[in-house]
Amino acid sequence: MATITFITSLSPPASSRTWHSTPHPTLPILATATGTCLRIYSLNSLTLLSTITGGHKRSIRSCAWKPGDNATIATGSFDASVGIWSQEEEDDDNEEWRFAIVLDGHESEVKSVAWSIGGNLLATCSRDKSVWIWEEVGEDDYETVAVLQEHEGDVKCVKWHPDEELLASASYDDDIRLWREEIDDWGCVAVLRGHQSTVWAIDWEPISGRDGTLGSRLVSCSDDVTIRIWKKAPAQEERQSQSRLSIIKSSSAEQWIEEAQLPKTHVRTIYSVAWSQDTHRIVSVGGDGKIVVYEEDKEAASKGWQVVAVQDCSHQEFEINHVAWAKAKIDGTMQEVVITTGDDGEVKIWRIS
Repeated sequence: MATITFITSLSPPASSRTWHSTPHPTLPILATATGTCLRIYSLNSLTLLSTITGGHKRSIRSCAWKPGDNATIATGSFDASVGIWSQEEEDDDNEEWRFAIVLDGHESEVKSVAWSIGGNLLATCSRDKSVWIWEEVGEDDYETVAVLQEHEGDVKCVKWHPDEELLASASYDDDIRLWREEIDDWGCVAVLRGHQSTVWAIDWEPISGRDGTLGSRLVSCSDDVTIRIWKKAPAQEERQSQSRLSIIKSSSAEQWIEEAQLPKTHVRTIYSVAWSQDTHRIVSVGGDGKIVVYEEDKEAASKGWQVVAVQDCSHQEFEINHVAWAKAKIDGTMQEVVITTGDDGEVKIWRIS
């Protein structure tokens, strides 16, 4: 069994619920959404670098760094707007950020924002049951390229595939949908059904040189207290899997199947799940305050996932809203850590060893 060790809480703690924390894809910095502001922390010194305010009228629910750009971050808010924040090139790490542009269109709170791997597309989703895709066409200039309205409930999360322009969305309607562009028009190419209640979060398996198949699977977590792994069905399995999937009226319909369910450990809603790029472990958090770490055993005859670490009451009696893997300097060296974000306003850093 592995051990989960508490390292520190980032300071100062927020006075209200903290929703989301996202590490930069290449730099040792972390953005955290709390209230109407973003806080930027150094993962080298574990100290606060900047507090960004003034853009949204209500709490920020989600944030995402733009790939390939050290100074742009998107935010989604309960005020139904999406914000794009930029830092001027001549500024250093401690200089102010500007609210570059507001993207309006959603009719209710924005739950999640996500950039494509190329950084040219931004996906957003909302309580209004829609998924929007925006394309950057110039400096501080974005246009809507798709409004996807096939979900029948609040859309909780959007995530882009790490190596291609394939978008996944998770919803209150219990479904996960996959979207691709077809001849200049975005459409749904697969519906992943199996969860019995709201799907709160999804994450793609990271691309890695360990195995040529990595990057093709998706993990999801739900109000039904299950975590499921999905994969694209091999060609020979497509007919057998058809009965488990809805039929998509698309020239490029894809068949995805449920590969596994992780061992049940949580006793309340699972709000967030993340897949490690380094160890390929999965971590989950939720309403029961637990941090649970899972590991895949591909060598054993049975093959499957096992629980390797559990931390109870990690935010005392409070729910944990989000979890992420990151690299932070601990004891003088950069190490993989888990970052949890909770209703207590705390952002906590944990080491798995």
